[in-house]
Parts: sequence; C-alpha cells; structure tokens
Amino acid sequence: MMTGIRTIYADYQATTPVDPRVVEAMSPYWSDSFGNPHSSDHAIGWRAAEAVHKASASVAALIGADPDEVAFTSGATESNNLALLGLARRAPPVRRRVLVSAVEHKCVLAAARALAEREGFAVATIPVDREGSIDMDALARQIDETVLAVSIMAVNNEVGAIQEVSHISGLLRPHGIIFHCDAAQAPCAMDMGSLANYADLISLSGHKIYGPQGIGALYIRRDLQARVEPIIYGGGQQSGLRSGTVPVPLCVGMAAAVDIVRSPEGADERKRLARQRDSFIRLLRDGRFPVAVNGPVRDRRHPGNANVRFDGFSAYDVLGSLQPRLAASTGAACASGVPEPSHVLRAMGLSEAQADSSIRFSFGRFTTDDDIEEAAYLVVEALESLAP
Repeated sequence: MMTGIRTIYADYQATTPVDPRVVEAMSPYWSDSFGNPHSSDHAIGWRAAEAVHKASASVAALIGADPDEVAFTSGATESNNLALLGLARRAPPVRRRVLVSAVEHKCVLAAARALAEREGFAVATIPVDREGSIDMDALARQIDETVLAVSIMAVNNEVGAIQEVSHISGLLRPHGIIFHCDAAQAPCAMDMGSLANYADLISLSGHKIYGPQGIGALYIRRDLQARVEPIIYGGGQQSGLRSGTVPVPLCVGMAAAVDIVRSPEGADERKRLARQRDSFIRLLRDGRFPVAVNGPVRDRRHPGNANVRFDGFSAYDVLGSLQPRLAASTGAACASGVPEPSHVLRAMGLSEAQADSSIRFSFGRFTTDDDIEEAAYLVVEALESLAP
C-alpha cells in the first residue's frame, strides 16, 4: 500500500465526506441520547423520538413538505424501490403502465424491470436528448390514463443534467399520473424548496449531501400514503410505511447535513463549485488533447459536475494512470467486476467508444482552487503518458 501521497478527491457524486459539523451533531446520539425512538414508556425514548421528529422536519423543509410526509429509509436505493414497488402493489387494475427515463439510476431501472417481470406491468423508457434532458414531446406521447407512475430523476448522477420537474409535473397531473423523483443528487445542485409542489414521491440520500451513509428518506404525499404497500414488514413504524427501528444518530446526521445545504452557505457553495468546475475544464482544454464535455450547458447542470470525454483514450487507462493521486470515476456500472459502457451516455447518443473515453469528475465542499489546478495538471500529464 502506497503511503505519503495525497489523493485529490473528485468523486463527490459517488459519495461525500461527512461534514465535521454533522459528526458533532450526531455525537450525543451514540452514547448519552441512545434511546429507541419507539420506546414510548419512558423519557429516554421520548427524547429520541423528539430528535427523529426534528430531523423529519428538517428533511421536509428541504423540499417544501410536512414532517409526517417523510419516511426514513436506508438510502435512496431503498426509497426508490419503496416508491415504485409499493405503488405498483396497490395499483388499480386500470393503471398497469410505468414510465422511467433512459438515464435513471440503475436501482430505478432494476425496480422497473422487476415490475415488468414479477408484477406484470408494462414498463416503457422515456428518451433523452444529446444533453441528457427529457424529450418532453416523447413523454407527452407516452402518457394516458393507463399510466400509474412516471419516474424521472431531478439531477442526473453522471452528467449532472437538471430536469424541468415543473414542466414534467404539468404534463402528468391532468392524467392523474403519480410523479416519482429520485432527488439524491439534487440538494447540492439546485434550490429544492418547492419540489414537493411538483413531485408526489421524492427519494433522498444522506451520503450525497455530506451526511452519513446508510440513511435516506422518501417523501410520500400525505393523501398518497395509503396507496403505498410497504416492502419491509415488522412493527409498523413510520405510519406503517417502513418498519424497523429508526436509527436516531443517522437521522440527526442527515438533518444536520440538510440544514447546511439549505443555508445561505449552500447557495454560495454552488456558485463556487460552478466556477471551479469551469476553471477545471478550461485548464484541460489548455492541453494539446481535444476535450469534450458531455451533458448540458452550465446553468442546467450540477455545479460540481464535469463529465469529460477524451476521444482516443480509454477512461479506465486514464483513471489507472492517475492512481493514487486523483480519485474520479467513469460513472458506469460494473456487473461482477466487468466494466460496462455507461447507459446514460449511450442513451444520450454517444457511441460505445465515446462512452468508454468519458470520465466523471465531481467536485464538492472541500475542493480547493489548488486542487482544481493540480487535478487538471495530473489529467493532462496522464494523457501525455498514454498518448501514442
């Protein structure tokens, strides 16, 4: 194992380091305030329950919802599964179609595939344009009164495309279609204060916003909760939507992370990241190798996202050459350790060779301007070493 070498972290969309303020907020709940929030017969349980309620209120405020519309889960993957599988298992007989965008996270696509294979639903894919944005005309042609739900992520995890959720909602509501939105990447990319006005179910993740891993949440509109079948059974906690003891320290940590994102600091952070990302791309383009950016223009993408294509190079070779000095990713899924072309980039119209030459660099809260300069230098250096 190599030691003494500093690694620049440029994979914030994979996971974020826990903010020290979040660690501090969580600290008492590992020891002094350790109670089970479902123990209703004593004061220690009451205090734990109050902490969970306050955490629910913070998460709800992030999206413009009420605390009783938030159910804590183990993460966005569970939230996405609960949203789609739970809805489908109580769906009326006339609503047997589900639509998902072509650029959804793998867990949404897998849940949709399970609906088709195990629940007998007709599942269709909504195409995107060259920038990764939903083809609104194609969506409009696919919807009618037989569609139960549409699942479209707010912000893409690979190319950072920010979708027009208000426009999407406007297309769906006249048909009585439920709108599920995977918003795991959204808190660090956009103002989410009105998202619950447009989406009926919203999935969130703690570890994408400088909170702990192993915690997430699902917003379920109040009048929709009776139409969602649980996928975990037990003591009926969280209004029967998700059984199991709620992990108080993790809930508190997620809430602390949300509070920071919602503060003026969060808005300032987004501006700084957009500036740093643009600087990184400019520095790459100062090198002698062609550089292309996959995805939308600056104001319609995650401020920390730079999905960059180096035609003629293998992304895996470039990333290998950068180790252990720079951490980034291809953004592609790996099945049993076998690399696959990114389904997101392929859906956007890129060739397999173009997808295989693309790397996602994602910057975040603790990225410095010096990190940006050094990261760009390291990438150019790697390309020089790999060039024929």
